[in-house]
Amino acid sequence: MGRVTERRRVIRIRDGAVSTRPDTLVAEEPMEIRVGGKPLAITMRTPGDDFALAAGFLVSEGVLASADELANIVYCAGATSGGTAGPDEAESGGGSNSYNVVDVRLADGVPVPDISLERNVYTTSSCGLCGKASLDAVRTTARWALDTSPDTPVRIAPETLSALPDRLRAAQRVFERTGGLHAAALFTADGELLDIREDVGRHNAVDKIVGRALQQGRLPLSSAVLMVSGRASFELAQKAVMAGIPVLAAVSAPSSLAVDLAVETGLTLVGFLRGSSMNVYAGEHRIALDAAATTG
Repeated sequence: MGRVTERRRVIRIRDGAVSTRPDTLVAEEPMEIRVGGKPLAITMRTPGDDFALAAGFLVSEGVLASADELANIVYCAGATSGGTAGPDEAESGGGSNSYNVVDVRLADGVPVPDISLERNVYTTSSCGLCGKASLDAVRTTARWALDTSPDTPVRIAPETLSALPDRLRAAQRVFERTGGLHAAALFTADGELLDIREDVGRHNAVDKIVGRALQQGRLPLSSAVLMVSGRASFELAQKAVMAGIPVLAAVSAPSSLAVDLAVETGLTLVGFLRGSSMNVYAGEHRIALDAAATTG
């Protein structure tokens, strides 16, 4: 697993018996995202898919929307060392490399985001860009409008939704070893797994999914269902909308602002997806309820 996991000594107590043993933990390290050499954000993440994470972050910020808007991404040396380098994209220069700083270079003609002391942000592994953006800001910066018509081509059956948490969990390779990772996955409306990413932060896992799609020229993800392992926060709903994803499903609760954003944009938002039970908070026109009895 490389830098994704680390080993630590622990004291284990089971039924009064005490022993020592090595334990496998998920790695968590800071990553600084720069654009054109200027710092934009720092996030705590699980190393791996770092370039996709940076690209997905910039999709959610409204900076990128297609692969041709991205020139390249490189690893940079830390703040105290000179030079840039990467495992696959090495550049000449001195100094050691921690692989915790990435520089995104935009294609010619793509506007560089306004980077200032006020804009420079620190994001934790749990909350994303806390306090960022109003509903209006998301609506005005989204590149694609979600299809809100009753005859939308994306319709998913409740029984298909019910199967997604188990499919997500079965595909979490690192969680199996550590028990300490969130996951985000893309599925088709028929429940076929398209991609899955794991990270200590749920918003990072989504950025990695979206960034990979951008790099592969697959945005907007207008036929996909995004499944997340935790709650559905405003940040996750925002990232779904910015990537053109019409359905967001979560095993836990949504926030009130996430529901407001879903209603505003036409996003289908499903929470408390556990077994055959779920709550549909918005966008019910994409849920195939034809055979289900409704009450209340």
